[in-house]
This record gives sequence, C-alpha cells and structure tokens, in this order.
Amino acid sequence: MVYATLVKILLSPFSLLYGLGISLRNLFYRTGMLRSVSFSIPVISVGNLSVGGAGKTPHIEYIIRLLKDYVNVATLSRGYGRKTQGFMVVESHMNAEQAGDEPLQFKRKFPEILVGVAESRALAIPRLLMEDPDTQVVLLDDAFQHRAVAPGLNILLTEYGNLFTRDFLLPSGRLREWRSAYRRADVLVVTKCPPELELSEKEALIRELKLLPHQKVYFSYYEYGTPYYLFNPRFQTNLQQDRDVLLVSAIARTDYLKTYVSQNSNAVFTLEYEDHHFFEESELGDIKKAFENITAEGRQKMILTTEKDAVRLEMHKQFIVENKLPVFVMPVQVQFHFDEKTQFDQTIKDFLLNFKV
Repeated sequence: MVYATLVKILLSPFSLLYGLGISLRNLFYRTGMLRSVSFSIPVISVGNLSVGGAGKTPHIEYIIRLLKDYVNVATLSRGYGRKTQGFMVVESHMNAEQAGDEPLQFKRKFPEILVGVAESRALAIPRLLMEDPDTQVVLLDDAFQHRAVAPGLNILLTEYGNLFTRDFLLPSGRLREWRSAYRRADVLVVTKCPPELELSEKEALIRELKLLPHQKVYFSYYEYGTPYYLFNPRFQTNLQQDRDVLLVSAIARTDYLKTYVSQNSNAVFTLEYEDHHFFEESELGDIKKAFENITAEGRQKMILTTEKDAVRLEMHKQFIVENKLPVFVMPVQVQFHFDEKTQFDQTIKDFLLNFKV
C-alpha cells in the first residue's frame, strides 16, 4: 500500500500534464474550435472514464438483445488490437486479428446485426449507413472520450469496486479524463455490483456520484451461465465443488470472475495476461503445462476462459485439439438490481421513441 501510494505521488506530475492536454482538447470542443458531428439516426454511446474493466461488452450485448427484434441495430468499435486498418464490416468467419476480439464476439453472438470497426467513428457511421441504409440505431463501443461524434444518449459505466470518484488520471491512476467529465453522461451504470446489494449502499453510492438533475443511475451485476466447450457450444458442463479450474484470462480486472469461480469450484489456478492479449504458440504450451501441473487427486479439472478471450484462443484450435485441452467458455449476461431492468429498458426505448433529427 505504501509502495503504491509512493508510485502515485511520483507519477502525479505526468498525470497533471496529461490532464492539461485533456482539458485543452475539451476546451476546443466547448468553444467550437473542434466540432462534434451529429447524425440523423439515434446513436447510443457506451463507455467509461477508466481504462478497461467496467463491463462495456456485456452491457452493449444487453442493449442489442433489448432492441434487435424491433429495430435494425449496428455496432461500431475501434477494433482494438486488430491488424487491419480503416473501416471494415465484420463477418462471422473472420478472426480476432482481422476484426478485433469484441466486434467479432458481437457478430458471432448476433449474426443478424451489422458490426463495423474503424479508427474514426465520425467517418465510419456514414459508411455503416451505406452498407445498410435500413440501420435504425448505432451503438458506439467505448466512445465516451471520442468526442468527434455527439451521441444522442451517452451511457457511462463505472465499476462498483473502482468508482471513477476514487480514481486518478493516467498514469498515476486509470482515468482517461478528469472525474468531472462524468457530467457529459445522460445515464450512469454502476457495474459489477455484488449479487446482493443493500439499499443503504445504493443510496450512499448515489450521494458519492453527485448526479446532475438530468442524469439517471442504475446498478448492474453479472449473471454467469453454463460453461461451454470452446469449439462446440452445445457441449456444456457446470462448475462443481469437486472440480479444479485453471482460469485463463486476458481481460482487465478479473476479480469479479475469480470470486464467482472460487465460490463454485474446489480450487482456482490463474494465468493472466494483459487486456486484449493475443496468445502466442509458446503461451499455449504454458497453459498446457499449468493445466497438467494441477494435481486434482481424483477430482475433475478444466480450463476456463471468458467469451472475449475465446475468440483469440480459438486461433490456436489445432494445438488445443491435438493436446486435448478441455477449454470451456464462461458466458455472462447483465442483470439489474432493485427491479431497475424495466426502468433501464424504458430509458433506452424513450430515447428512441423521442429521437428528433
């Protein structure tokens, strides 16, 4: 703790310089020196102030499920980590190096929607509309800081265990903007809450967030499904108290997942990599060795990973199959506390119903 505090102090001058740059950019937008583009169709942004870990992907998937049967939905992401450039429509047969892990995950799970990736969202939205003129709403993935587009509805996520109110600017903290940037949000969602959340704690968090009169806040948590085999989703298996688990992950902030797996298995061993990490062949060898070193003493054992990691691990199908590694994927969906699901859904629907060009 003392070491971490010292590091923050030493890095604080760099955070100040970074913050000055961010303030200057935001000043340019406020004064009109830089302009945000608006579009003639509804645009919903889902983002966060910190670097990764707030749960953007599951929340975007929640909105997709909410809307896809009623309107034509498109998603637009940067496609972080992909080895391609420019605007591209994502197809299910692509791999993560071509499309990026999260966009490919969207397309695989919801093949009926249009999924695009591009560095410039302002230029990409017209391209999406050219690809499918019947598109009725665009969901922007991780676009809170990308102010070149003015979304009609701005949803800001903040993680229960790492609220932006308690964080600091990069590099001494994980914030990409000053805390005050939350004022641009229309909706705030406190994500990854414990499955049981007391009303008194909800009220305390609302006071800490200091909402503006126009802002709404909701509290969500993860509901994990039944793990399925990486190369055959129909083959499923439950976590069990007599089973040891090797959890392989390359996502930001895994504490929430590790807690759940620990509570539902005998023992958890972890191999963690940086967020969006593309696995090398040698690292698959490390995973194999770590799995073989688990002495389950008659118990069953399995390798477990996340949906986002799965689209990167599947690129090593030959190695995984040849070495008979039992890699299972943990599906996850967002749920809302305090019967707020209906209210959150209505917020999205009201925005679409009342949208004006």
